[in-house]
Amino acid sequence: MFNPKRRWVLPAFLIGLLLAACGGGGGEAGSEAGSGSGSGSGSGSGSAGVPAASAGLIALPVTGQTTCIDATGAASACANTRQDGDRRAGVAWPNPRFTVDGTGNCITDNLTGLMWARQDGGFRTWQLGLDFANSLDLCGFSDWRMPNRKELLSLVNYGAANIGIDLLSNGFTFQVESVLWSSSSVAGSAAEAWTLIVLPGVLSQGPKSGGNYVLPVRAGR
Repeated sequence: MFNPKRRWVLPAFLIGLLLAACGGGGGEAGSEAGSGSGSGSGSGSGSAGVPAASAGLIALPVTGQTTCIDATGAASACANTRQDGDRRAGVAWPNPRFTVDGTGNCITDNLTGLMWARQDGGFRTWQLGLDFANSLDLCGFSDWRMPNRKELLSLVNYGAANIGIDLLSNGFTFQVESVLWSSSSVAGSAAEAWTLIVLPGVLSQGPKSGGNYVLPVRAGR
């Protein structure tokens, strides 16, 4: 005699095996995967299953831009344009933004906490720039290094027509017409590194064998 209850025994068993082979889809296994309690320590969103938010949030600063542009390219009122100059999203800059130390040779960015050399370390190849920064002893500190490209970009005031003049007015004394090395190599091109062209405040790429300026930095606080 046909028993309707017995027709589901085999399919249910097979479904259980399939779920187990795929890592499960519910119950306790699913809740553990969703909890982000894996043992991986990486900061990315890889196979450890740790949500990106669990690594903590960062507060991005405002860009410094306070003006807005209309469709013709002319300056216009910012109200309700939702442009950067209107919204000014991000953490407000401290006042003063930069403070020169007692020696007169170093300057601290009160927004990022980074301490910079006020004067550049000269015109060097990328490797010589790294060596110079790593061996620098300045303002009582010896943990200087070449900045990465994001640290260099943090100096850019997007509200300034001339980034170099803006940096000079805030206490820096290096050659503002210069191009600054970063410690960041170009992905896919080991012979090149990222640079900051100071006057327009834009990133570019340059051969490590060429010459650019180096502006040492350290973690001030």
